[in-house]
Amino acid sequence: MAKPNYQFEKRQRELEKKKKKAEKDQKKSQAKEETAAPADDSAGTETPAA
Repeated sequence: MAKPNYQFEKRQRELEKKKKKAEKDQKKSQAKEETAAPADDSAGTETPAA
């Protein structure tokens, strides 16, 4: 019977964590941009009207 390759398993877990963290960071940045954009747009439309 072959012995398990623990380093490979660990590397796969690390890559999965890294991928998940990157996706989470991307979602956070998109949410931050979406909340910031309407505030900027509304400020931009109010200034010319005044």
